[in-house]
Amino acid sequence: MKRLNIDLADRSYEILVGRGLLEKAGEWVQAIVKPSRVVIITHPSINLLYGEKLSSGFSRQDIPTRILEVPEGETSKSLEQAEKIYDHLLEWKCDRQTVLVALGGGVIGDLTGFIAGTYMRGVPFIQIPTTLLAQVDSSVGGKTAVNRPLGKNMIGVFYQPKLVVADLETLKSLPEKEYKAGIAEIIKHGVIEDAQLFEFLERQFQNILAHDTEALEHIIATSCAIKASVVEKDERESHYRMVLNFGHTIGHAIEALTGYSKYTHGEAVAIGMVYAAKLSQLTGRCSQDVTQRITDLIKNFGLPTQLPDLKAKDMIQSMYLDKKTAHKKIRFILVKDIGSIEIVDHVEETIIQEALQG
Repeated sequence: MKRLNIDLADRSYEILVGRGLLEKAGEWVQAIVKPSRVVIITHPSINLLYGEKLSSGFSRQDIPTRILEVPEGETSKSLEQAEKIYDHLLEWKCDRQTVLVALGGGVIGDLTGFIAGTYMRGVPFIQIPTTLLAQVDSSVGGKTAVNRPLGKNMIGVFYQPKLVVADLETLKSLPEKEYKAGIAEIIKHGVIEDAQLFEFLERQFQNILAHDTEALEHIIATSCAIKASVVEKDERESHYRMVLNFGHTIGHAIEALTGYSKYTHGEAVAIGMVYAAKLSQLTGRCSQDVTQRITDLIKNFGLPTQLPDLKAKDMIQSMYLDKKTAHKKIRFILVKDIGSIEIVDHVEETIIQEALQG
């Protein structure tokens, strides 16, 4: 098992990466929080696979435990779903020592974190991500949110978990489409901060697609370490943490305009990275070789690289709703070289349109 630490003073916590960790989660939670009870929030399919294994660990610690299922899909990341969970917590008389456990992917993690940060003004929560995307990205860093029809993740709070437990065994049941979605975020980490990670992905993409254990453990631990380093520098995304949004400004627009149903988050980010690289090249920040390497790597992992049939003006309008937009100017994370990026406060709409049509 690998242990990584996010150093955030009194909000610090560990990320545990390894195999066979679910059954031990009860011991770690008891040592860290001493909960009055535990409420596991998960999807029905995840509950069927891992719910009993996880809850039995809490039972062995004599912690009263309930499992609460929410429907599958991005549409569950909503205020309406949050209200239903609040009502259950109130009915069960859950107090401030109740620990919420997010067992699932990014939807479950974001929704559970949002509820934990707002129920009784804050109760402890644990992230147990079961998708590659959640293990390397959304479970780490404390960003929680729900969606609205006009924008993704627009209502939320920064609220750190007490612990992140990434059990690699859960990836065995992950559909290939979801597995590749997680790889998109790992590619992003290589582009923004780690040329060696990017080169490893270029060399090892076939082994990674084949779920090679050694390669997988390396890229997950490296990605978590990159995410932890960025969060330590800028927990609340006042400036530097925005680098983690490389590809997301365009990606979120794609998701919003396709109703959060056509693409996985990772697929949308993959397309977003390709077009952010094209925009970087158009503005003279990177060479064609950099754009090509990013595009080729994304293709090698079987991820999409082409925009859907969307009008550039609609995409630009959607980007104005992005959380990084300030003073009616769309802010982009643009690439200078593999492992080096730049936060750009404003790009002219005409250049954005040219990149989207290119």
